[in-house]
Amino acid sequence: MWLSPLPTAILFTSIGFYFPKPIVSYIGMLVMDFLNTVLLFANVLYYRQFSDFLTIKTIMNTGKVAPGLGKSAVSLLHPTDIFIWLDLIIIIALLILKKIKIDQKSYGLSTPFAITSFGMFLLGLNMFLAESSRPRLLRNTFDRSYVVKYLGLDTYTAYDGIKSAQSVQVTKNANASDLNKILNYTQKNYSAPNSAMFGKEKGKNVIIIHLESFQQFLINLKVNGKEVTPFLNSIYKNKNTVSFDNFYHQVGLGRTSDAETMLETGTYGISDGSLFTSLGSENTFQAAPQILRQDGYTSAVFHGNVGTFWNRNDVYKNLGYNYFFDQNYFSNARTDKIGYGLKDKLLFSESVKYLEQMQQPFYAKFITVTNHIPFSMDAEDLDPNFKTTNTRDTTINNYFETAHYLDQAVREFFTYLKKAGLYKNTMIVIYGDHYGLSNSENETLAPIIGESSDTWNTYNNVQMQRVPFMIHSSNLTGGINHEVAGEIDVLPTLLHLLGIDTKDYVEFGNDLFSPNYKKWLVFRNGTIVSDKYIIVGGKGIKGTVYDRANGKQIINFTPIEKKEIAELSKKAKKSLKYSDLLNNHNLLRFYTPVGFVPTNPNQFDYLTNYQQMIQLEQQLGKRSTSLYSQKHKSTSSLYQTDAPQLKNRRTEITQVPKNVLDNKLTTKKSDKAKKVSGK
Repeated sequence: MWLSPLPTAILFTSIGFYFPKPIVSYIGMLVMDFLNTVLLFANVLYYRQFSDFLTIKTIMNTGKVAPGLGKSAVSLLHPTDIFIWLDLIIIIALLILKKIKIDQKSYGLSTPFAITSFGMFLLGLNMFLAESSRPRLLRNTFDRSYVVKYLGLDTYTAYDGIKSAQSVQVTKNANASDLNKILNYTQKNYSAPNSAMFGKEKGKNVIIIHLESFQQFLINLKVNGKEVTPFLNSIYKNKNTVSFDNFYHQVGLGRTSDAETMLETGTYGISDGSLFTSLGSENTFQAAPQILRQDGYTSAVFHGNVGTFWNRNDVYKNLGYNYFFDQNYFSNARTDKIGYGLKDKLLFSESVKYLEQMQQPFYAKFITVTNHIPFSMDAEDLDPNFKTTNTRDTTINNYFETAHYLDQAVREFFTYLKKAGLYKNTMIVIYGDHYGLSNSENETLAPIIGESSDTWNTYNNVQMQRVPFMIHSSNLTGGINHEVAGEIDVLPTLLHLLGIDTKDYVEFGNDLFSPNYKKWLVFRNGTIVSDKYIIVGGKGIKGTVYDRANGKQIINFTPIEKKEIAELSKKAKKSLKYSDLLNNHNLLRFYTPVGFVPTNPNQFDYLTNYQQMIQLEQQLGKRSTSLYSQKHKSTSSLYQTDAPQLKNRRTEITQVPKNVLDNKLTTKKSDKAKKVSGK
């Protein structure tokens, strides 16, 4: 590990010696030093947030993510980060002060070549030592941390770049025959629906509430004698809610976008970045909005961040969403936003004026953002009756406050749904997208959630990847399901409840209500969770294996355990492999299930959502099924919120912003609206 950074550092330095002019040589070496420092610094920040290293795809798609970043990036900075830049600062300062004098000697080719050769020798030596210590390191890359540890950050980045280039080339050469193995796998993996549950929610509206960074341990947790999330606790235990207490998030580097990928497409996020930003603009999908359109559904996403964040403006069109309401559709006062966008109470309250115009049945997704790292809150939004923890970690203390705020926002939205008359005809799905607190905070958190910091281990870290999943509807018989489940299973479960069989679709999860549901899942990093085992790292019993029920590590394996673990490892590897093959090669462009009409993204225009809905309502006349048409008036006034930002400007809830109204539908756009929104 000490050796691995040296070879590339020497190689980069040697580049400067090839320039005959001394000043150009010095500038060349400083540029190399600067670029290498930027790479190191970016990875340090990225690792603090994601516990992983940057990939080339992530770097190349930074522009699609950066516009949505706010205070969260600043919160990742540490005072000690100055040491990363210290060499550059000192050298440049000494050069300016002429304490370091520029060497005017020209070194020709022999000296630079010798330095380069020495760097190559060290690189080869390091590769040899890495292979000796970790055989087949690059071939069996299940964790990027090992590659960085053994080969260094620069070598890892170069390796990842080569791998990405190879992936692009393979995609270009892909053909329909590559799809056959995947179809065989998914059809064999298909679980027939439970006859008692299939179609139970047919024809109902669907509302997805995406709980940002919300972990399972928050449910029923009390801090200083008060429930952190009292309303969500009540929904979790409601007689009409099916809840899952062993539901795992399964996201990778794409985080929130990975959760959406699994929710909407039934496939995993990719291994080396975000599918949304890397492939979402070009790929063909068979996603929930487009599948439901065949059954007359209208679809929309409500999200208070910029539309380009995670490339959503493009991806949602490929998924088949009719409408996407981003921050342009909501209030833009400075106090209305925090971190990654509009505060949750404002998002829900200001969305209803658009929701009520949607033709029913609809499929609507609300993406919350307030409960996102750094979990900061304005003082005016804090609940004076809720006192958070007082640990040495402010991130943990803040986390309970933002989760409490999110809980209040969801309660206000539920109250509106009941008052407006949407509640009885709507299936509401609530889920946490991924972890909020990272592994580095878990030991401090342990006593708060009834665990011991002294005995905390990898098993506990895996269990912290559980997030809530609830399906709530007046037509359902509730209860808490203890089976192992994951985000990859959500899409087939929801489609079967709505009476749509998924047998012909390419999906890697299973209906959670099916009698034949598989009782295992795999994380994006290869960790496996089954009803009996938790398998971390490596292959099968070569990794670390725990008994899932009691958390004890299994050291001596019985023949049966060896066989079961080997089978799980094989199935998990194949599931991720086929999903990556499907998405990285865009293979769905070769396959269309019977009765499915592929998405045409060119027919969508998210700048004129509101105008499209109003125009469609006018065209349909008495046949319009929107809530507004049914009530013959707006229901926005029914929304009650204690958000301090709206106390003196109630019109924000009921009135559409002027910038939205100013967007005009041309004749061409009008034609598009008919095609997009027509049932």
